[in-house]
Amino acid sequence: MLTGYVSGADERALAGVEATSVLVVAQPVAKGTPAEVLAGLVTEEKYPAMAVAPGALASLDDVAGMVTTTDLQPGEQVLASRLADPGSLLTPGEVALPSGMQRVTLELDRQRVVGGLLSAGDTVGVFVSLTDPDRTHLFLQKVLIVRIQGATAVPDTTDEGAVSTAQAPRESVMVTFAVSAPDAEKLVFAAEHGDVWLSHEPADASTGGTRVVTEEDLA
Repeated sequence: MLTGYVSGADERALAGVEATSVLVVAQPVAKGTPAEVLAGLVTEEKYPAMAVAPGALASLDDVAGMVTTTDLQPGEQVLASRLADPGSLLTPGEVALPSGMQRVTLELDRQRVVGGLLSAGDTVGVFVSLTDPDRTHLFLQKVLIVRIQGATAVPDTTDEGAVSTAQAPRESVMVTFAVSAPDAEKLVFAAEHGDVWLSHEPADASTGGTRVVTEEDLA
């Protein structure tokens, strides 16, 4: 009886009051969470109309394909203003991470990153050179770069015709890749135990004929 009385408290409180369905956060939600994932982290509750925040959502249908623009905490009403197109969260010079992929960042010497001339959106081949025994292999191909920091700036011509750059070249470049979970393991292992080099590998680049290269292959 006590349980029934308590469970009916909300209904009695709403008796005679116009009730509105609203989505409420049930579990912590991280910034950038897709609406499709958010569906499993919220619950539908009944609120008095006067208690519903402006822009509160009763369904996620209207925000399909969007992501949260901030962290959400349990108890919050889900507001339309806190979801947006994924592209709006990207910083300049960054491309969207494909669904199901992970970001992995490596710091590489400029000469290993095509002289620092790569850009976000480029695809690359990833080579690793290991010792004992000495060998080199192109072990990942057509890997998407989602962000690159420290790359050579594109020359800009001033009014006087002189060429200037937005920033001085750095000795190292931070490259963020979009990779699957298995490829993330390979990439981190290569960085930890060998030397990593990148090649610019556009969509029409040939990918056949690769193999593990040893000293004997150079003879």
